Amino acid sequence: MPLVTWIKAGTSATALVLATAGAASAAPSVAQAAVVTLRYDDSRAAGWEAAIAAGVASWNANVTNVRLVEAAPGGAAEIVIVATTGWPQATLGPVRPGRQVRVELGSQAVNQGYNKTRIAAHELGHSLGLPDTKPGPCSQLMSGSSAGTACTNAVPNATERSRVQSNYANGVTTSVVTDGRTLVDAS
Repeated sequence: MPLVTWIKAGTSATALVLATAGAASAAPSVAQAAVVTLRYDDSRAAGWEAAIAAGVASWNANVTNVRLVEAAPGGAAEIVIVATTGWPQATLGPVRPGRQVRVELGSQAVNQGYNKTRIAAHELGHSLGLPDTKPGPCSQLMSGSSAGTACTNAVPNATERSRVQSNYANGVTTSVVTDGRTLVDAS
């Protein structure tokens, strides 16, 4: 067989293998959990942008079946984040796609010495369905202000991660009933 025929045959076989591999990897596996995407709008949270980005990054790095992404300007968002002069507070979730919760990042806590990134990650935790765990140690993100002003931990612990994973198990089909109350994180 001439060399040109071998090259054509080899190229065709390689293309077939690559196409098959691409098609197989493009289809989600049965074992792979569905990921719920929740959009947040921080356009009214001036001065908190870096803390919000760090809080979002912490949640996205620590849970696998829910993703927080910034909403397009003027677009719909499940989590509306605003800066206020009061104490931080949030609507208890877990929020579902197409529904909406509100997070208020209050400067009163910052003025008292609490860490902005911890505040943002903590309030986002409420949106994901986690209540306060007060009093609690700094290692518990949801212990909030009870951990003290020296605490800067913005990473959910294993229990908190597990609860959020459970809240969003099986994508949006998991039914979790909440009372829609607003949790004010005052000490």
